[in-house]
Amino acid sequence: MIPNILYEDESILVCIKPAGIPTQTKQIRTPDMVSILKNHLMKSTPSKSSPYLAVIHRLDQPVEGLLVFAKTPNSAKELNKQLQNEGFGKYYQAAVHGCPNPTEGELHHFLVKNGHSNTSSVCTKDTPNAKHAALRYKVLSTLSSTPAKSLVEIHLETGRHHQIRVQLSHIGHPIIGDKKYGSSDDNSPQLQLFACRLEFKHPRTKKHMEFIHTPSIT
Repeated sequence: MIPNILYEDESILVCIKPAGIPTQTKQIRTPDMVSILKNHLMKSTPSKSSPYLAVIHRLDQPVEGLLVFAKTPNSAKELNKQLQNEGFGKYYQAAVHGCPNPTEGELHHFLVKNGHSNTSSVCTKDTPNAKHAALRYKVLSTLSSTPAKSLVEIHLETGRHHQIRVQLSHIGHPIIGDKKYGSSDDNSPQLQLFACRLEFKHPRTKKHMEFIHTPSIT
């Protein structure tokens, strides 16, 4: 597989992850973005040792969109610092069932992860291992009226397991194509959730970096 790389220098690599490819996996013979990109780096700069490539953030396997990787330990440290201190902007677009009301707002929930089923659910603050999840959303347009579907932009403020999918489903507007958290009769072939914009400061030059991916939403 030839990776779709939007930007690369000695410090970072920004690419578009296709839907269906995991960011990183321990499963043998399953291609992931880390192995695909390392193969690319080995071809472009032949070396006997495996190239350094650090995962900074992840996308769920069925999600398409923007990812940034660090090519040096110092870059990884700096990008992780931005990620933890809200200096990292992650924006998504999702096609959802219905239309959220109000059309713009914030969602705050507590989520707990079930490792056995690889799912998360909304819980109370006092639930063991509960983590606060926050996002901002804005309805961009109406995709159809019968049945009602709309296009929503999401700005993540926290990065919890399946966060966008769980929170939108919890308020009654599951993402189209979401087999885990949506309707069982949803026959859309692909999860309609896309990482569409990424903002951060370059770890070495401190220059503002912004990348945009325009998804094909059905």
